[in-house]
Amino acid sequence: MRKPRGAARRPPAALLLLAALCPLLLASPARAQDGAPPAAPVPEAAPRPEAAPDGSGTAPDGERAGRRGRDTPPPYTVEIVAPDALEDLLEKYLDLPRFRDDPGLADITEGELSRLMSATPAQARSLLETEGYFTPEVEVTRQPGTPPRVRIVVRPGPRTTINRLTLEVQGPAQEQAAEGDARAAGLIESIREDWPMQEGEPFLQSEWTRSKGLVLSRLRAEGYPGASWSGTAAEIDAPASTARLFVVADSGPLYRFGPVRTEGLKLYREEAVVNLRGFSEGDIYRERLLLDYQERLQRSDLFQAATVVLDTTTETPEAAPVLVRVREHPLRNATLNLGYSDATGPRVGVEHTHRRVFGWHWIARSRVQLGQNQTTVESELISHPKPRLYRNIGAIGFDRFEGDSTRAPTREWRVRAGRRQEGERLERLYYAEYTGSVVTTPLGDSTAQALLGNYQWIWRRLDSIILPTEGYTLSAQAGAGYAHGSDRGSGPFTRLLGRLTWYRPLGGWYAQTRVEAGQVFAQDEIGVPEPLLFRAGGDDSVRGYEHRSIGPRVAGTVVGGRVLATASAEIARPFLERFPQLWGAFFIDAGAAADTWGALDPVLGYGIGARYRSPVGPLRVDLAYGQQERSLRLHISVGIAF
Repeated sequence: MRKPRGAARRPPAALLLLAALCPLLLASPARAQDGAPPAAPVPEAAPRPEAAPDGSGTAPDGERAGRRGRDTPPPYTVEIVAPDALEDLLEKYLDLPRFRDDPGLADITEGELSRLMSATPAQARSLLETEGYFTPEVEVTRQPGTPPRVRIVVRPGPRTTINRLTLEVQGPAQEQAAEGDARAAGLIESIREDWPMQEGEPFLQSEWTRSKGLVLSRLRAEGYPGASWSGTAAEIDAPASTARLFVVADSGPLYRFGPVRTEGLKLYREEAVVNLRGFSEGDIYRERLLLDYQERLQRSDLFQAATVVLDTTTETPEAAPVLVRVREHPLRNATLNLGYSDATGPRVGVEHTHRRVFGWHWIARSRVQLGQNQTTVESELISHPKPRLYRNIGAIGFDRFEGDSTRAPTREWRVRAGRRQEGERLERLYYAEYTGSVVTTPLGDSTAQALLGNYQWIWRRLDSIILPTEGYTLSAQAGAGYAHGSDRGSGPFTRLLGRLTWYRPLGGWYAQTRVEAGQVFAQDEIGVPEPLLFRAGGDDSVRGYEHRSIGPRVAGTVVGGRVLATASAEIARPFLERFPQLWGAFFIDAGAAADTWGALDPVLGYGIGARYRSPVGPLRVDLAYGQQERSLRLHISVGIAF
């Protein structure tokens, strides 16, 4: 068992800060919708509440009372007698309860109160109709007292249900389906199947509005951006409490992608923009393809911003131009950074980027980073985008780790060349690499080198690549080559590594799980370089332990192992209504690296954390307890590892 870490490993201020999150996490889930109007449109008879002093929306009851004075009674009181599901709606949007705490009505006259009472039945009926109640009975009475009490009794009556639905798509889409076009027929059929308001269900104004929007959105996203309504109607039979829905959409013409037209290019070739499009001229328009195209442009490291739209004003929808507007990155830039990471401790670094090095259409990125016990020097060449979303790559790098009480000092180097392809969901990378290392233990230096070929692919199915909450990613690496070791033999080897990450909403919570496993297949006497072996521990492995501090030991120091297995489970949710981008989390990690599966002895780490979901990715701050080391460790990281 490892010895507990010293006092330097225990950050009490961070512990107190993050431990304070626990009561907030265990409270009721924050709802961004609380206090906002319902999805149903509010009738004109029920005007919106007054704005708060800061312009943020409705002033809370307590704030309005505070402006009038906490000891000043309201000019009247209101009692609403209605089913619970409707009482909140009436309380929020009827004039009587809304104006009750208005400081401007502190001296309301009898005539003004009578007018408010007279308008209430019509307001209530308008509100109830949005929830499907078209024959309500509303009684408003005034009871004597000081202040007077107004009693509103609502008997909503039967709820209106849908007894007939007519949903049609006309225009070119219907004509293409009639001619046997399977794509058009499938689209129309899926629109009908996915229509939310089916016969027998209650009629809700909010759902009626949303359902109509879904139809047009689907047509416009799948080849028909000019789709519009030929007609829509909801015929209500109030005495029978039934509704007949008629929805007829005109698809408009089918659009296909035409040539790409760019604006804003000065430094880089138009070819780089065209090669990132991911579709060909003549392909049927899909909104998702344009969004992916825009995202690839923004991630290409050539453009600060990019927008991509289809020209729907063209007279040739069969070849509609794609309009791309970009704002370029400067040709050169350098950044100086100061920071801290679990891997290096405090660090300082400089990075320089040249986006047309030597006048070539290549990006050169060089980085030097100096940490407390680690030095990294690396340079990378990436070509401007090639056809079929490929980019050529080349890289050279050197790392020096000075070692500590448990981890062996190492020197590592690598040279690689290959190609990368970034598709809509699939990213592929294949390259040849020469790599080597020197590991220093009490037994002396151990040198190993290898020449190998690698293939890596990442499959993503996520609602958002930057801030995912639902979906999964699957990554796999496979490599094979020949290794030579100074104190061990030479020979062939194979390396495999896989990782699955799964995201799913769970009520007010969001779950994330991860499993990872890898193995180097080689005879025991073959020396494999340290960068190709496995260690566990750190931000994206097993929290509660130092970066890459879990592995087999040689004379008391940790070195890389030939097998790896880790797993993680985490639940998180927003805990402050005013800051929905700020989340709290609970997590547990487990895993280890070893020379054989039989020697694998997983360790546990668990704790709490905070997440700031920024536009460039999540900032994570975790306080983890390493069960084996019996100590706390603070982890800080940005982004998502695939």
